[in-house]
Amino acid sequence: MEGLKIRHLYDLNETIAKDLFEGITYPWEALPKIGAFIMQLGESLDPNEYEKIDDSVWVAKTAKIAKSACINGPAIIGKDAEVRHCAFIRGNAIVGEGAVVGNSTELKNVVLFNKVQVPHYNYVGDSILGYKAHMGAGSITSNVKSDKKLVTIKSVGKTIETGLKKFGAMLGDRVEIGCNSVLNPGTVVGRDSNVYPLSSVRGYVSENSIFKKQEDIVKKED
Repeated sequence: MEGLKIRHLYDLNETIAKDLFEGITYPWEALPKIGAFIMQLGESLDPNEYEKIDDSVWVAKTAKIAKSACINGPAIIGKDAEVRHCAFIRGNAIVGEGAVVGNSTELKNVVLFNKVQVPHYNYVGDSILGYKAHMGAGSITSNVKSDKKLVTIKSVGKTIETGLKKFGAMLGDRVEIGCNSVLNPGTVVGRDSNVYPLSSVRGYVSENSIFKKQEDIVKKED
């Protein structure tokens, strides 16, 4: 299960939330802690660089926020990030430096590392997206099972109990998700992997892979 660990998925130097992952092994363990972490971190941000726009929302002065965007706290919008027309940030969200939250995209209880792009009609809930991860237009994270049971992760014939009812996806650094794909609850995609458009993904996809369909996942060639 090494590939599921934080150190194999993320470069923690590419997020303002590095300390959120202190003392934990798997990234989904951070999900229940995001809101409280934002409140603590927000109060420590340099007021010369970040503006506190209400009791629980901090926005970098270099970020671009569309007038039609809705940002509910707790939330931190990083330097040079862009929150576009009609984006909806529901709360418990960290948007990394240079990240893009696009038209009609919705975020809830997420960490977006630096340079993440969720630019067109995406839903990202209870998820962590690594450095330069990109979700194609219309791709979403499904964060609750249809039977409402706790989310498990299936990997190489093994099942990991997360203890979480809400768990979307953990995307490693530089992951590419094709348009109109669904990442089912408990999806973990390793670094530098690609998912074909129109995919339904569940379980663990190892790093440097190409997901064509659930029974057809191949390693990238050097």
